[in-house]
Amino acid sequence: MLNQKWILVTTKTEIPVLGARVVSGSPAGPIAIFKTLDDTVFALLDHCPHQGGPLSQGIVHGNSVTCPMHAWNIGLEDGCAVLPDVGCARSFAVKCVGDDIYLQQDQLAEP
Repeated sequence: MLNQKWILVTTKTEIPVLGARVVSGSPAGPIAIFKTLDDTVFALLDHCPHQGGPLSQGIVHGNSVTCPMHAWNIGLEDGCAVLPDVGCARSFAVKCVGDDIYLQQDQLAEP
């Protein structure tokens, strides 16, 4: 991880608590950056594994987000749906330095 290149994508102050911000322009697609109540930051592809709903518009609770389309609960740590639902949204490594949020450059390529 020491040799990885990281790209500054946003700051914590730009994301509301229990909310998200979408980062566009990545070859991987739109990436939702989430901030939890305890100020932890996670990044997922902004597509629910069910039918592609915008996870960034969902409700964040604990370390999960509920998709606004069909109420699937998606874990923010790994992007996987909570049982009984099955499927995973692509997750991305996040690094926070002070208020700055970085994503790992090599993960931003197309899958």
